[in-house]
Amino acid sequence: MAFVVATKRGAFEIRQSHNTPEGPRSRTLATFKELDDEVIAEASERAGKALNPELLRDSARRAGAPVAAPPVDRAARELLAQLAKGREPEPKLHRLLASALGDAWKGPTTSPDSARSAAEWIAASPQERGKTLEDLLLLADALPSGGRKGKALRFPKLGPAQA
Repeated sequence: MAFVVATKRGAFEIRQSHNTPEGPRSRTLATFKELDDEVIAEASERAGKALNPELLRDSARRAGAPVAAPPVDRAARELLAQLAKGREPEPKLHRLLASALGDAWKGPTTSPDSARSAAEWIAASPQERGKTLEDLLLLADALPSGGRKGKALRFPKLGPAQA
C-alpha cells in the first residue's frame, strides 16, 4: 500500500508499507515538493507495480502536499485564459476544438458571466493571484472609509454643469 507523508524539511514522500518478521515497515518510493505524473511514474517504477494515481493524489491532499493538475487540465486552463484575453486559435484548430468539446467558445457576451470573467485567471500561478490580491487590498486601504467626525461619506449631488 502506498501513501504520502510530510518530511521535516518541507518536502513529501510517497512511501510503501510492507510486513516483515519484525513488524510493519515502509520504504520511500519518491520524494517531491509537488505531486505530478513524473513523480507517480517514478514511485510506480520503484514499487515494481503500477500505483493508483488517484489514490496517491488523494493521499497527497490529505498530507497537505501540492498536487499538480493533469497535463490535459493544465492545457485547458491555458487555453481558457488565452480565450478570455481575446486571443483565438487559428480557424482550423478552432473547428477541431469545438468539435472535440462539443461546444464552441462563443466569445465575449453582453452580460457578465462569472465563469467567463474568471477564465483569464484560471491558469494564473499562486504568485500572480497573491500579487493581485495584495494590490486589491492596498487599493481598498487607500479608499476613504468615512467622513469627518464619524459621518458617512456622501456622493455629491449632481446638477446642471455651470459655465
